[in-house]
Amino acid sequence: MERGVRFVHVFPCPYGVWDSHQKLRENHAKQCAMIDLPVAGLLKDLKRRGLRDEVVVVFCTEFGRTPGREQRSGGKDGRDHHPHGFTVWFAGAGLKRGFVHGATDELGFHAIEPGHYVTDIHATVLHLLGLDSRKLEVPGRKRLEIDHGRVMREILT
Repeated sequence: MERGVRFVHVFPCPYGVWDSHQKLRENHAKQCAMIDLPVAGLLKDLKRRGLRDEVVVVFCTEFGRTPGREQRSGGKDGRDHHPHGFTVWFAGAGLKRGFVHGATDELGFHAIEPGHYVTDIHATVLHLLGLDSRKLEVPGRKRLEIDHGRVMREILT
């Protein structure tokens, strides 16, 4: 992170594939191998530069995937979109270290308490950036007007 930079959005798209609907084991192994080391490097660099307590890192996807393989048309294996349980991790400023919040059932299919909706993630990130989701107005974003989300105070220091 360089002086004066307030926000960075990194969208890793390893080898041009962002979504795996087939060859799951092979494609996910490649994606993990290409992402794990750079993310670890980022976190170590933030610590080395003394920025770990000033920067918020959020690692998530746009949605979850079903926990098991499914046979799709044409005999291809795949995993469908899954809104009932997925993982997001946070690191850095204002966050508890090594803290796990929430869980899924034993199959990884449904979130069990405490579960959160995506607007809770938004509200928490905005809070960490010093913004109040209830006061933020984004034209054309009706969801913020309907559900501002709840700050996940359980993960904050």
